[in-house]
Amino acid sequence: MQSKQRILLVEDEEHLLEAIKLNLELEGYRVTTATDGKKALKIFKEERFNLIILDVMIPEIDGFQVAETIRLQNTEVPIMFLTAKNSSEDRITGLKKGADDYLIKPFNLEELILRVGNLVRRSLKPDDLKEINSYQIGDKTIYFNSYELHHADGTITSLTKKETMLLKLLIERRNEAVSREQILETVWNYDVYPSTRTIDNFILTFRKYFEPDQKHPIYFHSIRGVGYKFTDNNH
Repeated sequence: MQSKQRILLVEDEEHLLEAIKLNLELEGYRVTTATDGKKALKIFKEERFNLIILDVMIPEIDGFQVAETIRLQNTEVPIMFLTAKNSSEDRITGLKKGADDYLIKPFNLEELILRVGNLVRRSLKPDDLKEINSYQIGDKTIYFNSYELHHADGTITSLTKKETMLLKLLIERRNEAVSREQILETVWNYDVYPSTRTIDNFILTFRKYFEPDQKHPIYFHSIRGVGYKFTDNNH
């Protein structure tokens, strides 16, 4: 495993911290640790990581706040919560803050290692859309550089820049829920805070463009309390 695969582990229980760190190092990862949220954010600003593993109940700044702060600076790095907070509200909060995974304590070590491997691989894989400028959904093709949607009959619909950016984000993260926070940062850059309805209207527009049956969407989904998801099993 390459040494560049680095993990920031934030956990205030010393025994657990050492045990997780040891097992991750045995898998070949380079592990940096922090025992409170303030220190975690300081380390994150100074170094580059392929994964952040966060406990929620940590001193100084809690894990949810740490994740939210990291997401303001970086939408790419995977974040995993590792916590005893196991209610569905906690899980939803974690996902809203931009987490990619949420594992409950006590956990199975083998499962943790597998999930870590999946998230790290995702952080390393090249971005499909940096190499390709188009993407096909059904019988329609999006051209990202020219902001155009080409229909099967040869007609062309012009897309706005924000429509194109949101499509690109959802397609890059296909088959995964994308939180409103990630959409806000990537598409709106936090300069304007659109209401949930604004993003919903974009999704409705996409359904008009792409869905065979708008009332029963197969591509563009709103996930209550979390965000939005583009599903495409053909890619």
